[in-house]
Amino acid sequence: MRLLRNKCDAGIATQWRGFTLIEVMVAMIIIAILAALTYPSYRHAVIKSRRAEAKAALLQLMQQQERYFSQSNSYIVFSAAATQGDAKRFKWFSGNTVEGSAYEIDGIACEGETIQNCVKLRAKPGTARVNVAFADPECGELNLTSTGVKSAEGNLPQCW
Repeated sequence: MRLLRNKCDAGIATQWRGFTLIEVMVAMIIIAILAALTYPSYRHAVIKSRRAEAKAALLQLMQQQERYFSQSNSYIVFSAAATQGDAKRFKWFSGNTVEGSAYEIDGIACEGETIQNCVKLRAKPGTARVNVAFADPECGELNLTSTGVKSAEGNLPQCW
């Protein structure tokens, strides 16, 4: 009896082992379906995190503008192309580095106001100076004024 078991065990050991082409294809189809289902959620999460980064940068820059106002009795216009010494102190991108930023930020006078009375900070997504591939179709440009008005092109509640 023992000899028969050894012969059967030996016969099984010599058989080919592995996956068939059909099994591999089914596994790849399952992976493709899961990836197709999760990618939109991932992309939306990336956009939301970049938007939060831009909002934090706008709030930080507004605090810097208020400090400047308390010293000069005026706000200051700034942008990436600024050449004035004081304007160059303001960070014009949303992230830690220019290359890693999704929004370009500038400061202008509010509509109908002078820069001495009101400043409007604008965060524009995906410009030529930052990540041009980034887009925020839901909210677009984010704005913050020194009077506390928060707005966005999309004008949706989740933008701010």
